Amino acid sequence: MENKKIELIRLLSQADGKPISGEQIGRKLEISRTMVWKYIQSLQSQGYSIISSPGKGYILNSVPDFLLPELVQAGLETDILGKDIRHFMELESTNDYAKTIAKDTTEGTVVVAEVQKKGRGRRGFDWVSPHGGVWISIVLKPSIVSADASRLTLVGGLAVVDSLKSIGLTPSLKWPNDVLVNGKKICGILTEMEAEIDRVEYIVLGMGINLNFNTEMLPEEIRDGSTTISDELGTYVDRLEFVRSLLYNLEQYYVHFKTQPFEELMERWIDSSDTIGRKVRIVTPSKMVDGRAIGISPSGGLLLQKNNGSTEEILSGRCIYI
Repeated sequence: MENKKIELIRLLSQADGKPISGEQIGRKLEISRTMVWKYIQSLQSQGYSIISSPGKGYILNSVPDFLLPELVQAGLETDILGKDIRHFMELESTNDYAKTIAKDTTEGTVVVAEVQKKGRGRRGFDWVSPHGGVWISIVLKPSIVSADASRLTLVGGLAVVDSLKSIGLTPSLKWPNDVLVNGKKICGILTEMEAEIDRVEYIVLGMGINLNFNTEMLPEEIRDGSTTISDELGTYVDRLEFVRSLLYNLEQYYVHFKTQPFEELMERWIDSSDTIGRKVRIVTPSKMVDGRAIGISPSGGLLLQKNNGSTEEILSGRCIYI
């Protein structure tokens, strides 16, 4: 049934406001006109505005402002990501849910929530997730060792950068997992995995993107350092188109990651970096290190030239500009 609904939405969307008869729909979907009417009623009950024009057919007037699987998939141009989309009006955390299904689900499964009650950033920090944003987690199953898993955080950042550029923004990347616009955080990425000694079983790549809501909705303590796409552009962005763009870009980079040397992706990340060349302080659970960020290591870590002149690779930590 879900596949037929996706096909029906695609047909109505491609009609550009012109009516399509029940007979035409039934012929294309290979179902009866009675079933066409039942699908139309089902979609209307979900919030789709579909007008029935007597003697002419059906017109798709508007769709609900939700990232429903059939809407995302109706215009999605991917081969791996998003073939299975689990949509929720509310979740504690998309990453937490994705981890519960990751072992038994296919690679590329997407978990999306309209609202997260307990969204998480790195090191357990809260991530505020109101309606209007993109709160999404993707299950990946690359054939890599756990030491290379942090590379996928950089891959996710590149995909977000390309999607933001496509709508007219000029983003930059802050190591290890932030995307900035005008020096303010617009996206955070959280990569979690299950692994054995010699291989990764799965990776959940979580992204929280501040899209269509006002920065005033964020807690006061993070408001000054954060921004949203709608605040930057002065207008709302089509969330469906943005998610389709994000998944498409992520798939391109992911395929490159799996089939090509990582050096090219490293260079692309460095080209978009806001961190390289800066004096930074890296805070880890065991230490605090000051120095100048001079590059990215093959493992996705930050290369830090310390104040004593030596170079250290930092694989994980909080990066503070000083």
